Amino acid sequence: MKKWSLLALSAALLAGCQTTPEPQQQAEQKRSTSKESPELVSEQPQEPLAPILQPENIIEPPPVDELTPQQEQDIWQRIRRQLTFSVPDNKRVTAQRNFYLKHPDYMNRVAERAAPFMHLIVEEIEKRGLPLELALLPIVESAFDPFAYSHGRAAGVWQFIPGTARHYGLDINWWYDGRRDVYASTHAALDYLTDLNKRFDNWLHALAAYNSGGGRVNSAIRKNARAGKPTDFWSLDLPRETRAYVPKLLALADILRHQDRYQVSWLPIENQPYLTIVETESQIDLALAAEKAGMELAQLHHYNSGYNRWATDPAGPHRLLLPAENAEQLRAWLAVAEQKDLVRWTRHKVKSGESLIVIAKKYHTTPQAIQQANDIRGSLIRAGDYLLIPAASLDLDEYQLSADQRLASTQSKSRGKTKINHTIVSGDTFWDLSRKYNVNLRQLASWNGMAPTDPLRPGKNLVVWLQQDEPAGITRNIHYRVRPGDSLARIAQRFNVTIGDIEKWNQISRSNYLQPGQRLKLVVDVTRVSEDS
Repeated sequence: MKKWSLLALSAALLAGCQTTPEPQQQAEQKRSTSKESPELVSEQPQEPLAPILQPENIIEPPPVDELTPQQEQDIWQRIRRQLTFSVPDNKRVTAQRNFYLKHPDYMNRVAERAAPFMHLIVEEIEKRGLPLELALLPIVESAFDPFAYSHGRAAGVWQFIPGTARHYGLDINWWYDGRRDVYASTHAALDYLTDLNKRFDNWLHALAAYNSGGGRVNSAIRKNARAGKPTDFWSLDLPRETRAYVPKLLALADILRHQDRYQVSWLPIENQPYLTIVETESQIDLALAAEKAGMELAQLHHYNSGYNRWATDPAGPHRLLLPAENAEQLRAWLAVAEQKDLVRWTRHKVKSGESLIVIAKKYHTTPQAIQQANDIRGSLIRAGDYLLIPAASLDLDEYQLSADQRLASTQSKSRGKTKINHTIVSGDTFWDLSRKYNVNLRQLASWNGMAPTDPLRPGKNLVVWLQQDEPAGITRNIHYRVRPGDSLARIAQRFNVTIGDIEKWNQISRSNYLQPGQRLKLVVDVTRVSEDS
């Protein structure tokens, strides 16, 4: 019996020795395995595994939720993650939301327009600590069209009216309209919205006031308070447009916040700066700037839509917004260019009877620009003197986004069967002209790129579109005496004839200068000529 016990104990000890081999034996076993299975060894790391497997050494990519909004690839998502407004579930919001959801193509067009400007807008909103819903406001205001102009005389992506624009530092003159300068108007709009929110301490009231005026919103609040009614936005008696205005913004914010719920994906916009600022320090021809920046003139002018003419304002701003690559090219040229190289200069000999105004009109500039270029303090100039005039480097019709060319494009768009040209005379109003031609007043203003309350300046041409064929007129031969500032184009427009006709009737060429007092033969339809012609 003892013999069997000793044998069992020996077997147990032997088994124990086999399950815990010596280090030398372990190494031999590993070497043996390596020889038998080389394909497995080649897939294993050559360094010891233990340090890599320690938890403190494991490096994993951060979850999506840990990205900051500023790290998002799509700027819509950067905005979405910072939306804070509470959106009520009511009929007014639902109606606006349904409109946007039913028109995805419209939202894609808006996104395309917004793409160059959205990053600079979002950056400025975040810098000021304002609600990111404000980045969606230009969609409501203008669909992100920098050339938008309303019947209420509001212009630009933020739709400033002239008085408010000037109050917040936006200049409006012949050369430049700060309301259409996206950079300048963004700063002004956020200043204005901040002031309104300080006044009302309520963002919905502030937004309503941005649309209809602080006085009107304040009056509506006081009226409800006196009647013992609630004074929240939804309870106020406000204009119809304002009652829909705030729900539009809230609907857009709701759609963006709950994209999955509504199965909507707006056209992505890269969350990177698209435009950068180039300071030119003095007036520059936009065509020259485009050439030196290596881009199309129309593209450059679109990004800098505040400039009304062929060049930046001589008095400033001297700022251009350009894509980074083009900005670098322009900066490189500006570094070696002299100030006189930034515009083309024409030497003009003053003729008898000419004034700074006449000369400025001829070269499509302003008397102030001529005075500045020639160091003239007053307006007195003498016949025989020479003046340096800043002039466009290209024909003016090449500047397609200038105020004149945009107006020409608007007026030439067909709106009816018959087009009539009306030259404004002193005393004309849109109301009188709409009755005279039996057309809608707002349509008449729109056909001419104007608002119904815009002033009508004598000598300016308006187009009128009639839905019926125009009756045959009465043709007469007349003799017209040339006035200071006249050109063949202006005379042709005034009398509804062509420049070619005037050349043919008078045996002259358009390259000839017209002299004040010169008489021209014209064959015109007297039923279509204004009273002052």
